[in-house]
Amino acid sequence: MREIIVNKNDSGRRLDRFLKIYFEKAPLSFIYKNLRKKNIVLNGKKAKPEDIIDEGDSIKLFLSEDTINKFKKDIKKSKNSKLPNILYEDEDIILVKKPVNMLTHNDSSTYKDNALDRMVDYLIEKGEYSPRLEKSFRPAFVNRLDRNTSGILIGAKNLKTLQVLNEAIKNHEIKKYYITIVSGNVKSDFDVDINLVKTKNNVMKKSSDQGKRSITKFHVLKNKGGYSLLSVNLITGRTHQIRASLKEKNLFIIGDRKYGDDKTNKIFMDKGLDSQFLHNYALVFESDKLKNLLGKKFTYLPGEKMTRIAEEIFEVNLGEILNEKNNF
Repeated sequence: MREIIVNKNDSGRRLDRFLKIYFEKAPLSFIYKNLRKKNIVLNGKKAKPEDIIDEGDSIKLFLSEDTINKFKKDIKKSKNSKLPNILYEDEDIILVKKPVNMLTHNDSSTYKDNALDRMVDYLIEKGEYSPRLEKSFRPAFVNRLDRNTSGILIGAKNLKTLQVLNEAIKNHEIKKYYITIVSGNVKSDFDVDINLVKTKNNVMKKSSDQGKRSITKFHVLKNKGGYSLLSVNLITGRTHQIRASLKEKNLFIIGDRKYGDDKTNKIFMDKGLDSQFLHNYALVFESDKLKNLLGKKFTYLPGEKMTRIAEEIFEVNLGEILNEKNNF
């Protein structure tokens, strides 16, 4: 017999959903069968899948160790001890600076360095998270950046904060601002409100009646020499949203190999730009449920290569422009 004591991060879940996370490799039929047969009991009594568990509850598994280990979720730990670059941290939230060419999290069957595992390892080393004590929760990011997009990732250290942050993003109470350089002389601000669908080649494309609604606001900061420096307010958060939306306006981000222009990319590749010029430079928190962060703005300047290229093109101090109050 194995006993699980429910902690605060698992409190409030349905029992079957908790068990599906705990027994990551098991089908739901395995869980329902063992609840029905009382091989899994809650607080010493027969339980139903829809029962809500609370902190301190006892879940007993009258199963063999071989069966438990066969279906139990793996404890994943990164294969390096590199620490995340932290912009802000409190007891619930951590803001991490993600550089270009780093994954937000690992999607591959083989291990690749990623920001999420770095954050989790950091919290384990601090003693703020234990994968052996937390039965179903793992610290997580509530936003995602493409590998070749740098910027700020928002991490939740506990389940309650994860839920609050997800709700705040859903209600547009966390403003996300990006900076980009496009080829073309953009004269005035504009919005793009379209439906985006994914094609067979993993390219996002405009659709009149399918896909997900994608809303993006663009603000002109500078234009010079056939290029424009734009600040971007991401209202919704779709895959490749900014890049695909700009393409619909015949504007192409420099360095963008998927949606961009090859001739322009070649010019900037020779200048040392090895990724698209797209960077999430600011977050503004407007949720009443995030009292520690309410009204606060966090900024993170692009890396040295991107900053140098922007300042050479537009002959400006990039930091001063990005910290101006009138960007949006």
